[in-house]
Amino acid sequence: MIEILKNRLKQGYRTSSFPREIPEFPERFRGRPKLRPSACPEGCSDCLEICPTQALEKKGSEKLSLDLGKCLFCGDCARICPEKAVAFTLDHRMAVNSRKNLVLNEDEINLAQALNGEIRRLFGKSLKLRQVSAGGCNACESELAALGNVVFDWGRFGIQFVASPRHADGLVLTGPVTQNMAEAVLAAYHAIPDPKIIIAVGACAISGGPFRESPEQKGGAESLGFPIDLFVPGCPPHPLTILDGVLRLLGRLQ
Repeated sequence: MIEILKNRLKQGYRTSSFPREIPEFPERFRGRPKLRPSACPEGCSDCLEICPTQALEKKGSEKLSLDLGKCLFCGDCARICPEKAVAFTLDHRMAVNSRKNLVLNEDEINLAQALNGEIRRLFGKSLKLRQVSAGGCNACESELAALGNVVFDWGRFGIQFVASPRHADGLVLTGPVTQNMAEAVLAAYHAIPDPKIIIAVGACAISGGPFRESPEQKGGAESLGFPIDLFVPGCPPHPLTILDGVLRLLGRLQ
């Protein structure tokens, strides 16, 4: 026991100081993409052709656009573009309130805004969430699990996962919503008492991700017909991208 205590003292304070300070991300980190449509070479479509989910789009004289809800952050578009019209930054902030806000034309993005005052009053200091994996590969699920570890520790903000939707204030959905999980997701949704918060995490939950053309999935959370309060893009999103979005939704971060 003495050795355990000595080792713990040696480790020191391990919890991130986020959001007071933003941690430094390594150069290999692929954060929010930055577009320079004016740099696109005339007639070039290499990035559009290489994108595995058709997240990039350019029609006729229109500017190049990127749908973060479809983007897998594979980086192939940035590597193939000779003019660097597409580049990935170290900015982790990407969560939004509306699906349309995930479509980028330039570097700007309308980040998530706080919910109305009554919901902030109810959930701002204590938010219990039920997580449902609707056919996910366990990548987004692993990042969500990391939010409970000593580094990210979103429990310090009063946010926790619970075992039953009946004990929850909201639903966190991952995966493309496979046909055999659709009923389970709806059951969880209806079991959560109103008012409730719905969060879609990852490309699969937002658009179906790389599985979006498969008949075995429904194309993400919106296909089920209930409103989504927060979209967190990524494949998978970094824990701080998720935490940043949830704190903005609760009015704890601007």
